[in-house]
Amino acid sequence: MDQPTDADAALARRMALGDTAALADAFDRFAPTLTRYAWALAGSKQDVEELVQDTMLTLWQKAASIDLPTGTLLPWLLVVCRNHAKNQARRIAKNAGDELPPELAAPASEDDARERLRWVRDEITALPEIDRKICELCLLQGHTYSEAATMLGLSVGAVTQRVSRSRARLRKAVTHDEH
Repeated sequence: MDQPTDADAALARRMALGDTAALADAFDRFAPTLTRYAWALAGSKQDVEELVQDTMLTLWQKAASIDLPTGTLLPWLLVVCRNHAKNQARRIAKNAGDELPPELAAPASEDDARERLRWVRDEITALPEIDRKICELCLLQGHTYSEAATMLGLSVGAVTQRVSRSRARLRKAVTHDEH
């Protein structure tokens, strides 16, 4: 039983020294188990692959500071994988709120599309001036919240809150309006 402990500690030490072959060894050894575990936590092959990659990247980045109370890497890796899965689930849930419901059909014609865009533009125009500017900078022009905050003399938190409120208002207009 001491050999896996010694092997795991040696593997971590090698990675801490920047030995990429040690990372490859760790991947070969732990990826199958991590993949099976990730399938219990994620819903798609892409999400599972991302979890395994993120877990192995964390191992590589934290190899020098890993504390192995059980003497083995696997429990530590499973906890890291679970934590990445929780973060991934939060990110997916947050982004899912930004998607339109599937029952909203695509416009049948170019004229219909123009009409829909007109009332969306009207909704943006109806926002308070600072919210409208933030929408234009972040949602339409693609500036980061930090860039918009600097341009408008606001905190990043204020921009984040205003974008969230504006998105909710626009989402409500899209999903609950007669349009």
